[in-house]
Amino acid sequence: MAPLKVIGAGASRSGTTSLRAALNILGYKTHNMDDMITENSNPKLFIEAYNHPEKPVDWSELYGDFDAGVECPTFCFVDRLVEHFPDAKVILTKREADDWYRSVLNTLCKVGIQINDDEKKEHVLLNHKMFKTIWLDGLLMDEKTIFEQPEVAKARYKAHNKRVIETVPADRLLTLDLQDEITWDKLCNFLDKPVPSEPFPFLLTTKDFEQKIPSLLEIMKKTKEGKDNYSNSASK
Repeated sequence: MAPLKVIGAGASRSGTTSLRAALNILGYKTHNMDDMITENSNPKLFIEAYNHPEKPVDWSELYGDFDAGVECPTFCFVDRLVEHFPDAKVILTKREADDWYRSVLNTLCKVGIQINDDEKKEHVLLNHKMFKTIWLDGLLMDEKTIFEQPEVAKARYKAHNKRVIETVPADRLLTLDLQDEITWDKLCNFLDKPVPSEPFPFLLTTKDFEQKIPSLLEIMKKTKEGKDNYSNSASK
């Protein structure tokens, strides 16, 4: 089991897929929600960790041989991961709250409302429950909140970013704003890595995600044997 070297603190739909691709190019093995579906994950343990923060968690066991993590579930446990992995560096990707909210509605929410729970298999159901439970402190538990109270959703998002900036030691934190240019130089200087020759990967725009929704929905209805197909689809 490898300790986490990089902790992605940015919420979903804030450039996390691009960051994951960039970290992988730099040689990290980066965990995200795709790996909760495709790997031998245990979403129950993440739910337990969220519901009972007073209990100790073997984070190294949960992450296995991953040495970096972005998006869900990682960003939901930033404070505890920072404490558990004192040498890890933290990268907060963020964007303007209105843009973030529109992106969430057009991507994550579209997947959530287009498939019924009885169409999902057990492994997917558990991950869906985990996602709804821990994502921005349960923001998705009540669909009316995300759809009908945009200011509540945006306030929750901004509060998360503010908390990260205020609590993570400055020398361990890099903030990358999507409104500014995100470059290899910024990332590699922070991680003390050489700059790759290939362009920085900008992946999974809202349009890309929308085009992928039908295949994701179909895969989520399949058994656990379909996980490899999910992995192939999600990586495109």
